[in-house]
Amino acid sequence: MNQKPYLIAEIAQAHDGSLGILHSYIDAVAKTGVHAIKFQMHIAAAESSIQEPFRIQFSREDATRYDYWKRMEFTLAQWAGIKQHCDEVKLDFICSPFSNLAVDWLEEIGVHTYKIGSGEVNNFLLLEKIAQTGKPVIISSGMSSFEELDKTVEFLKQRKVDFSILQCTTAYPTKPEQYGFNIISELKQRYKVPVGFSDHSAKIATGIAAVALGAEILEFHVVFHRDMFGPDAKASLTLEETKLLVEAVNEIYIANSNPIDKNTNESFGELKAIFEKSLAINKDLPQGHLITFDDLESKKPKGYGISATDFEKVIGRTLKNPMSQWDFLNEEDLV
Repeated sequence: MNQKPYLIAEIAQAHDGSLGILHSYIDAVAKTGVHAIKFQMHIAAAESSIQEPFRIQFSREDATRYDYWKRMEFTLAQWAGIKQHCDEVKLDFICSPFSNLAVDWLEEIGVHTYKIGSGEVNNFLLLEKIAQTGKPVIISSGMSSFEELDKTVEFLKQRKVDFSILQCTTAYPTKPEQYGFNIISELKQRYKVPVGFSDHSAKIATGIAAVALGAEILEFHVVFHRDMFGPDAKASLTLEETKLLVEAVNEIYIANSNPIDKNTNESFGELKAIFEKSLAINKDLPQGHLITFDDLESKKPKGYGISATDFEKVIGRTLKNPMSQWDFLNEEDLV
């Protein structure tokens, strides 16, 4: 890992359609230490219809899923203001478009990177639109088999798109048996591109483990509180947890960037002298006594008697002179 993992805090629909809450998220996320903030751009008329069945009744406010997407919309001018705010607090502006029209808007306001949600990996119309922008792309692999990913990867490679892939499980929140950490290395080996982890577990430990296992990008949902309304709230980290995750992940990066050579331990010389031990006598013994295992003890520090490592070399040897309990045992004490 040549550089720190790229950390993306996803807002998604946590703003619940409120522009003010969205801007509050930008300011809060900027204080956590992540590199980027991610949004979803929904334009209901372009991406959905009244026939969309998924999670219709999950909201008390919206009669249909289409109504929910309408409520999640912002105008192009409002999105431009969102992007400007991200620039001001030095957060990369990343967004998932769900329509070609959204790509047009994102190009107009200057998106940093496109994120492809799990449900759009096979949407080659949208991928073609994004490929034409020349912008980098991050793909979530949540609902895709390797056979499907192979086709998407080939599609992007043919168009010379700079892309990366995230291991992702489409379950909210994700259970430990669903994380699929093994896929991180499989994706790296198969596609030879940067690979990361998109987390929906609402646990700090998951992201830490993913980075320790080689994730170069870490994406996770954030929310002010997990009891807030929204489809992703229960699968999100709080802002306080995000700060802890950032600190931990950066420490993992430092650890991985500094491999230890177990063939050398010169740096521990002083500590070894303190903690390692010398042989001593555990009882009063007369001159001429033959040393047995039961006569020996090891005491700090090292260097005041024969090393405890060499205890077998003194068993059966004879004392030259009487010795008192707890005396260190040296070569000159033995025949």
